[in-house]
Amino acid sequence: MQPDQVKAVVTGGASGLGLAVAEKLLADGGQVVLLDVNQAAGEEQAARLGVQFLRVDVTDEEAISATLELASSALGGLNAAISCAGVLGAGRVLGRDGPMKLKSFATTVMINLVGSFNVAKAAANLMQHNAPGEDNERGVIINTASIAAYEGQIGQAAYAASKGGVVGMTLPMAREFARIGVRVMTVAPGVFHTPMVDGMPPDVYASLCAQVPFPSRLGAAPEFADTVAFILSNRYLNGGTIRIDGAIRLQPK
Repeated sequence: MQPDQVKAVVTGGASGLGLAVAEKLLADGGQVVLLDVNQAAGEEQAARLGVQFLRVDVTDEEAISATLELASSALGGLNAAISCAGVLGAGRVLGRDGPMKLKSFATTVMINLVGSFNVAKAAANLMQHNAPGEDNERGVIINTASIAAYEGQIGQAAYAASKGGVVGMTLPMAREFARIGVRVMTVAPGVFHTPMVDGMPPDVYASLCAQVPFPSRLGAAPEFADTVAFILSNRYLNGGTIRIDGAIRLQPK
């Protein structure tokens, strides 16, 4: 679709990668509604950008369905859903205090994987009623995974499992939604500079940068956003996962 035709919801849109995506889509002439669980940050960024913010928990089935309908009404339709909401969920399976609590594992999977699925199905349900565009396209769903889906490190079992699930559902979902003209893609970022790394000791930060072959730095949020914009504009991208990681391959720890 053309950039100025984009009518999108972005989960996790109040900060980090999600906010960068929203800024990029708006800069290109699209329309965006920010979705996030953080009320204060969401309202602040929405006011700054001049867009609407809706607070919602991606794991709440009924709330997501209702929120996407509200967003669609506000935008005059919905043809793009970008899921950036997520948590790190770090922790060893067998830690110093004993085995990981099942609730910790389940919470990570619920937010990162089930939340992405929840948004995708609700978005597709609305998009199937859109008028078809070129190639009979009616919408695009973009999920966020991680290179941890392929090379999860020690302490990332829950996180890697959740992101591996996101990668795993991309192709079957894309194949199913082909009949309604909705594409499904996933972006798997490497180590990016987001609010989660703010406050990191300089030596640790430098060490992270040195692990990236080229360019030897952390990814910048606008680079992730550019990838999302490229997916939206290229209709032949469907059912796949794009790594954006500077050629890094994570070591065991």
